[in-house]
Amino acid sequence: MSNAVFPPLFIDSLHSEPGFDEQSFVEAHQNEALVSIRLNPFKPSDTQKGAPVPWCNEGFYLEKRPSFTFDPLFHAGAYYVQEASSMFIGHIFNCVKPDGEPVKVLDLCAAPGGKSTLLNSLLNNTDLLVANEIIKTRVPILADNLTRWGTANSIVTNNDPRDFTRLKGFFDIILVDAPCSGSGMFRKDGSAMEEWSQANVELCHQRQQRILADIYPALKEDGYLIYSTCSYSHQENEDVLDWLCTEFAMESINIPVQPDWNITTSQSPKKGAYGYRFYPGKILGEGLFAACLKKTNDSGTLPAHKNSGQQKLPIKEIALVKEYIKDADNYYYLKVADDWLAIDKHHHESLNTLHKHLYIKKSGVRIGKIAGRDLVPDHELALSVIINKDAVLQIPLKYDEAIAYLRKDNLVLSTADKGWSLMSYEGLALGWAKLLPNRVNNYYPKELRILSALPI
Repeated sequence: MSNAVFPPLFIDSLHSEPGFDEQSFVEAHQNEALVSIRLNPFKPSDTQKGAPVPWCNEGFYLEKRPSFTFDPLFHAGAYYVQEASSMFIGHIFNCVKPDGEPVKVLDLCAAPGGKSTLLNSLLNNTDLLVANEIIKTRVPILADNLTRWGTANSIVTNNDPRDFTRLKGFFDIILVDAPCSGSGMFRKDGSAMEEWSQANVELCHQRQQRILADIYPALKEDGYLIYSTCSYSHQENEDVLDWLCTEFAMESINIPVQPDWNITTSQSPKKGAYGYRFYPGKILGEGLFAACLKKTNDSGTLPAHKNSGQQKLPIKEIALVKEYIKDADNYYYLKVADDWLAIDKHHHESLNTLHKHLYIKKSGVRIGKIAGRDLVPDHELALSVIINKDAVLQIPLKYDEAIAYLRKDNLVLSTADKGWSLMSYEGLALGWAKLLPNRVNNYYPKELRILSALPI
């Protein structure tokens, strides 16, 4: 943001914060932020990339901001546009994730999905990710971004943090990217400047404590809490760490960082808990605070939930559904209304437990509906990495054809094939179309279609 005008008293409030340098900070806010993307390891592509983000193997800075809307690879889930500092959460996760042991992970405040897709990239199919969004209107974008990522080991929920209190000791790792005063996003979001005040900082501090107190019982003993904000204020950062270590059985974890990353390591005044501060002007990215703590007591365990009302699924239908899934026996299948879904079979029991306690919006991959003797495939199946591509027709599209498809324009294709077909671009699926003798029916979801005009 050029010619940034900071809120009154804002700069003064930062002078006592660890690692703050006024000159480099102010100068950084006179310039536009660098754009960065993070590649999807499950969908290799020829996405253009630039210099690497030091703390994230899949992260890259771009020399200039392209039109992501008009890049078919973006819609195919080849990458996520994510601010570089936020990718540090993946570094923390890698430092604490147990080797070889399946883990259950919760991203509590997950929309729009940047950190959820980051965590999902670091998980195996035997690991489970629960991505929760508190605000109902933000759930669809979270679900869409996880659909693009393509895996079958995630569940999207829409719950208040207090609802997780019932899930005692369920999660091995919990990420709380807490609502905050937003000062770390001033360069990207001018409205954050208008809303900032010391009173709002204090209000956010109280809200953060409530959220953390609600979620604490859901973390198992020896599990890890990753806490982050996009604020520079110690009230929302180091003070929260002191509160956690004082009020709960938690100990700080020192995460290794390289000196040339220029991340400021801080310690809370009372308990010496480690935090990691990102300042524009020192790092190539926006403002971030992150920390990791380990839980050292037991809040109890949740009894396994056995679903006595388990569906009796029709054998012929499930056989048809399995034809569309690669390594089909590795998945658990269920029906919600008329829709067939698949989730990695390791998570069958966890799904039952979560279904009892939470409001679930998305489970694994939605495969489609059975109509007569055929499957009407769902968009989630098209974008998934579990689809058996040998079982479906595939039509590779040129760039102009891909854009027309993503706009839900009429497609004219020179092919004699008929029936459901996977529209793809550079080897990655975009969605479904149905090939008929005299036309192509475009089944790209209307709520996802490109509405803006192609840039000249």
